[in-house]
Amino acid sequence: MTPGLRFLVLAVASLALAGGAIAMPSLEIGLRQPTNWSAISTFFFFVGLTLWMTRLASARSRASANLYTPGGGISGFQNGLAIAGDYMSAASFLGISGLVFASGFDGLVFSVGWIVGWPVVTFLMAERLRNLGKFTFADVAAYRFAQKPVRSLAALGSLVVVLFYLIAQMVGAGQLVRVLFGLEYTYAVVLVGALMTLYVLFGGMISTTWVLINKAVLLLVGTTLLALLVLYRADFNPDALFSRATDLHRLKDALMAPGGLIKDPVSALSVGMALMFGTAGLPHILMRFFTVADAREARKSVVWATMWIGYFYLLTFIIGFGAIVALIGHPGSHFVGGRIASGLQGGANMAAIHLAGVLGGDLFLGFIAAVAFTTILAVVAGLTLSGASAVSHDLYATVLRKGAATSEQERRVSKLSTFALGVVAVLLGIVFGRQNVAYIVMLAFSVACSVNFPVLAMAVLWKDCTTRGVTVGGFLGLFAAVALTVLSPVVWESVLRHPHGSAPFPYASPAIVSMPLAFLAIWLVSRFDRSPQAARERALFPDQLIRSETGIGASAARSH
Repeated sequence: MTPGLRFLVLAVASLALAGGAIAMPSLEIGLRQPTNWSAISTFFFFVGLTLWMTRLASARSRASANLYTPGGGISGFQNGLAIAGDYMSAASFLGISGLVFASGFDGLVFSVGWIVGWPVVTFLMAERLRNLGKFTFADVAAYRFAQKPVRSLAALGSLVVVLFYLIAQMVGAGQLVRVLFGLEYTYAVVLVGALMTLYVLFGGMISTTWVLINKAVLLLVGTTLLALLVLYRADFNPDALFSRATDLHRLKDALMAPGGLIKDPVSALSVGMALMFGTAGLPHILMRFFTVADAREARKSVVWATMWIGYFYLLTFIIGFGAIVALIGHPGSHFVGGRIASGLQGGANMAAIHLAGVLGGDLFLGFIAAVAFTTILAVVAGLTLSGASAVSHDLYATVLRKGAATSEQERRVSKLSTFALGVVAVLLGIVFGRQNVAYIVMLAFSVACSVNFPVLAMAVLWKDCTTRGVTVGGFLGLFAAVALTVLSPVVWESVLRHPHGSAPFPYASPAIVSMPLAFLAIWLVSRFDRSPQAARERALFPDQLIRSETGIGASAARSH
């Protein structure tokens, strides 16, 4: 066993010992678990399985091609499950069910928004990305443009998206470990960050792919069982479930109407834009299209992923309403008028976990909690690897070293980047500890739809697009998205603790401003770019178009 894996085993063992030594705080919804040994045992089993898979795959992750993608050896069905596993994160399982538990109907906005983004990926991106790219989506964006500015933009955009996504996973993991083991939230986040960092360092993309597949199956099974238990309690009558939830919740009839979470039409439109178009700009999702053998398998990947993801999001809506009935209506609950803060340990993010305990007892609680934890660990690994590849492959190897970096040097930079991302994710996870994880991920989608999606769409589909246009428009979208996010209520008021109603940007998502701004800037600057470089870039478009549509030359490019 390598020193890193040995340390990882010791870290897991110390977590279990901490869980046994610290008496589990009694849950305020009536669950009797002084120390949840079933959850600890299940946790050990699944994390041990992850370590074993990582150990087997680490020997195969020697070349940079295998660090980033598993050599094109994954089938469309397998990659579809892996994409679903990457997409069905803590934000999906814990966050959406928590949003439905807190706000009812409006939680469906996130479910629908994340589903409808897939046609954009299917028809605009999947096949073209597989034919044009090698390792990252920056390879596609910079296909006919100047490498340095475009790769710098792509790497920075990817890092911001990855960081927002990592924050959500850290918050979910921290609250989960806090509930299961009685650890302080800060210590829980630090420990999860250490586990995640070491896992990526010693696994690479091969092990990440197979753990994502394994995790997707476990999550689909777990959520199916949980939803079936909810429906069983309602005699498989959704109307009865919704009626009971309406009677119990503080929102009453407003629970089944829009406006409980997103108050104004502009915010609703902006959030919808972010969720729909941001999907086509997520670097860790786009990266997965380079793991299959050809464009045909890439299309299969999206079809299978869409099926699994659509099914999963339907279940989260049922689970959210089931949590209202089972938790607020539980005989031992301390909820007053349906208010969440007065009685749910870990907040609304933990509604699905507590629901499993009420419906299935300690053993089922342990299983669902373990599935949620392995979900977070696997998604965090994929995110971290994507961020590390943006630094090592795009910034270091291509921009700084101009292609002269050796494979070993690139791997070294990737490992240092992984460690740095882990540290930053832990710190931000602590700062954002009280936020809903689905809402945090929506901010990542806002950045993705403002930077990555406009750059990819215009670079691949518009022949007159130029380096200057992509660079100016991409950076404008990035800065606008980040600045408006900081000035929005979710950060300005909830995180930075300014007075309620004082946020300079009043809307929930910046996408309604930042995404059109990026597209407009790319179009205007490219249209008026008459430089010799722009003329050469326009002349390269027919070659790019043929390769993106047919795949001619793609295999040869990957061999170099």
